[in-house]
Amino acid sequence: DKIHMRGMVFHAYHGVLPEEKTLGQKFVVDVAMSTCLRAAEASDDIGDTVDYARAFDVVKGEVTGASRDLIECVGGRVASALLRTFPSVADVRVGVRKPHVAVEGVLESLGVEVFRSR
Repeated sequence: DKIHMRGMVFHAYHGVLPEEKTLGQKFVVDVAMSTCLRAAEASDDIGDTVDYARAFDVVKGEVTGASRDLIECVGGRVASALLRTFPSVADVRVGVRKPHVAVEGVLESLGVEVFRSR
Protein backbone atom coordinates (compact mmCIF):
# COMPACT_ATOMS: atom_id res chain seq x y z
CA ASP A 1 0.00 0.00 0.00
CA LYS A 2 1.17 3.55 -0.67
CA ILE A 3 0.38 7.01 0.60
CA HIS A 4 1.10 9.78 -1.93
CA MET A 5 1.67 13.47 -1.30
CA ARG A 6 2.15 15.18 -4.66
CA GLY A 7 2.96 18.71 -5.71
CA MET A 8 3.90 20.24 -2.35
CA VAL A 9 5.34 23.68 -3.14
CA PHE A 10 7.77 25.51 -0.86
CA HIS A 11 9.94 28.62 -1.10
CA ALA A 12 13.42 27.79 0.20
CA TYR A 13 17.08 28.78 -0.08
CA HIS A 14 18.89 25.73 -1.47
CA GLY A 15 21.48 25.86 -4.22
CA VAL A 16 25.13 26.41 -5.00
CA LEU A 17 24.78 29.91 -6.47
CA PRO A 18 24.81 32.93 -4.13
CA GLU A 19 21.52 34.18 -5.62
CA GLU A 20 19.82 30.89 -4.72
CA LYS A 21 20.97 31.31 -1.12
CA THR A 22 19.80 34.92 -0.80
CA LEU A 23 16.70 35.17 -3.01
CA GLY A 24 15.49 31.61 -2.69
CA GLN A 25 13.29 29.82 -5.17
CA LYS A 26 10.35 27.47 -5.55
CA PHE A 27 10.78 23.74 -4.87
CA VAL A 28 8.18 21.10 -5.69
CA VAL A 29 8.21 17.93 -3.60
CA ASP A 30 6.48 14.59 -4.17
CA VAL A 31 6.43 11.79 -1.59
CA ALA A 32 5.30 8.16 -1.74
CA MET A 33 5.36 6.13 1.49
CA SER A 34 4.85 2.35 1.62
CA THR A 35 2.84 1.21 4.61
CA CYS A 36 0.14 -1.34 5.37
CA LEU A 37 -3.27 0.34 5.30
CA ARG A 38 -5.37 -2.67 6.37
CA ALA A 39 -5.77 -1.54 9.98
CA ALA A 40 -6.92 1.93 8.85
CA GLU A 41 -9.31 0.32 6.37
CA ALA A 42 -10.86 -1.78 9.14
CA SER A 43 -10.94 0.86 11.89
CA ASP A 44 -11.46 4.10 9.94
CA ASP A 45 -9.19 5.66 12.60
CA ILE A 46 -6.40 8.12 11.79
CA GLY A 47 -4.32 6.51 14.52
CA ASP A 48 -3.98 3.46 12.28
CA THR A 49 -2.38 5.31 9.37
CA VAL A 50 0.09 8.09 8.63
CA ASP A 51 -1.26 11.48 9.68
CA TYR A 52 -1.01 13.47 6.42
CA ALA A 53 -0.92 16.86 8.14
CA ARG A 54 1.96 15.73 10.34
CA ALA A 55 3.76 14.23 7.32
CA PHE A 56 3.35 17.53 5.47
CA ASP A 57 4.85 19.38 8.44
CA VAL A 58 7.84 17.01 8.45
CA VAL A 59 8.44 17.63 4.74
CA LYS A 60 7.99 21.39 5.14
CA GLY A 61 10.39 21.50 8.08
CA GLU A 62 13.16 19.80 6.13
CA VAL A 63 12.63 21.72 2.88
CA THR A 64 12.26 25.18 4.44
CA GLY A 65 14.81 24.58 7.19
CA ALA A 66 18.57 24.94 6.90
CA SER A 67 19.92 25.94 3.51
CA ARG A 68 21.62 23.13 1.57
CA ASP A 69 23.73 23.25 -1.56
CA LEU A 70 22.21 20.18 -3.22
CA ILE A 71 18.64 19.02 -3.69
CA GLU A 72 20.04 15.50 -3.33
CA CYS A 73 20.73 16.39 0.30
CA VAL A 74 17.27 17.91 0.75
CA GLY A 75 15.56 14.81 -0.66
CA GLY A 76 17.62 12.47 1.49
CA ARG A 77 16.89 14.46 4.63
CA VAL A 78 13.15 14.49 3.89
CA ALA A 79 13.16 10.71 3.40
CA SER A 80 15.14 10.07 6.59
CA ALA A 81 12.90 12.38 8.63
CA LEU A 82 9.74 10.64 7.41
CA LEU A 83 11.16 7.20 8.28
CA ARG A 84 12.15 8.47 11.74
CA THR A 85 8.76 10.03 12.40
CA PHE A 86 6.54 7.22 11.13
CA PRO A 87 7.62 3.73 12.27
CA SER A 88 4.88 2.08 10.19
CA VAL A 89 6.43 3.37 6.93
CA ALA A 90 8.57 0.65 5.34
CA ASP A 91 10.09 2.81 2.62
CA VAL A 92 9.77 6.25 1.12
CA ARG A 93 10.41 7.79 -2.27
CA VAL A 94 10.99 11.56 -2.37
CA GLY A 95 11.18 13.71 -5.48
CA VAL A 96 12.51 17.28 -5.26
CA ARG A 97 12.22 19.52 -8.32
CA LYS A 98 13.40 23.03 -9.13
CA PRO A 99 11.05 24.54 -11.73
CA HIS A 100 13.36 27.49 -12.39
CA VAL A 101 16.88 26.35 -13.18
CA ALA A 102 19.86 28.53 -14.06
CA VAL A 103 20.87 26.65 -17.22
CA GLU A 104 20.98 27.73 -20.82
CA GLY A 105 18.18 25.94 -22.59
CA VAL A 106 14.56 25.08 -22.09
CA LEU A 107 13.41 22.55 -19.54
CA GLU A 108 10.32 22.22 -17.39
CA SER A 109 12.21 21.43 -14.22
CA LEU A 110 15.29 19.74 -12.85
CA GLY A 111 15.04 17.28 -10.00
CA VAL A 112 16.15 14.25 -8.08
CA GLU A 113 14.37 11.25 -6.64
CA VAL A 114 15.68 9.39 -3.61
CA PHE A 115 14.49 6.08 -2.21
CA ARG A 116 15.12 5.01 1.38
CA SER A 117 13.94 1.94 3.26
CA ARG A 118 14.33 0.47 6.70
